[in-house]
Amino acid sequence: MTQLHDIGYRGFASDNYAGAHPEVLAAIAEANGGHQVSYGEDVYTARLQEVMKEHFGDTAEAFPVFNGTGANVLSLESVLPRWGAVICSATAHIHTDENAAPERIAGLKLLTVPTPDGKLTPDLIDLEAWGWGDEHRAQPLAVSITQSTELGTAYTPAEVRAIADHVHERGMTLHMDGARLSNAAAHLGVPFRDFTTDAGVDILSFGGTKNGLLYGEAIVVLNPAASAGLHYLRKMNMQLSSKMRFVSAQLIALLDGELWLRSAQHANGMAQRLRAGVEEVPGVTITQETHANAVFAVLPAGVADRLRETFRFYDWNVATGEVRWMCAFDTTDEDIDGFVAAIRRELGA
Repeated sequence: MTQLHDIGYRGFASDNYAGAHPEVLAAIAEANGGHQVSYGEDVYTARLQEVMKEHFGDTAEAFPVFNGTGANVLSLESVLPRWGAVICSATAHIHTDENAAPERIAGLKLLTVPTPDGKLTPDLIDLEAWGWGDEHRAQPLAVSITQSTELGTAYTPAEVRAIADHVHERGMTLHMDGARLSNAAAHLGVPFRDFTTDAGVDILSFGGTKNGLLYGEAIVVLNPAASAGLHYLRKMNMQLSSKMRFVSAQLIALLDGELWLRSAQHANGMAQRLRAGVEEVPGVTITQETHANAVFAVLPAGVADRLRETFRFYDWNVATGEVRWMCAFDTTDEDIDGFVAAIRRELGA
């Protein structure tokens, strides 16, 4: 097939814009050929279970799925009864970017809480953690936090533990949306389990696509007592891959070694380079801490649209002029420097 795109083009809209990491593509090729039992009874999915236990502990069980929306919806559906509700931040992906999938597919009620930095706290959770036993109110029985958050910030292990203890004391379950879990671990400098299993998280959506996978994520059950029915729910919700070996092989390539860390560290480093390049430019206001691979900034009116003629990126808040710039595992120094130069030109710096 003739190549249809310019491989030199770089955007800053999403880490999903990047292609697949060469090591991931190699793993897919290595898993090809011959026959393997379908629907997860293959040797790659069996090996993935071992790899996940190495990262998350002996109780971890992984369920590969196609995408992050599926991972989040199925995770929450498996820990909640039909009358259950989920407390999440107002910026949570499950609330803002999944087109009502939790509500329409799983029948879940989302109870959202505004946060200044994307992070929930015990006090913020308590704004919606009430009404148990009231038949007129959806019962708050789970909390979902995102690591790193949609605003590019990361929870420390102590912050996750405080939330988990608070949630569990009230009979609720803790879910973590880990679409950018690797970026959070790279920023914190600790193993995954320090802020997941050991911090009291019950169930995890583990993200791979934003860190170099071609496609595929995984639900990781960390507390088997908290989740039920995933073997059935995954099929019911159209997330069961027939040739699962190719999803599992990608996750093994990412996690059986340090590819996950190398890629995340690089993406985070590019975000820091971008921030350093623009934060002193008159007219640019950085709005969030840069913990992972995202930079949030406010630009003067009209500047973002002119920049987007060359570099694609998204508005985060049109009313305030806030934008989001994302870096990926394949972002280069030259990409950042060219973008910073364009911003400086637009602002006359």
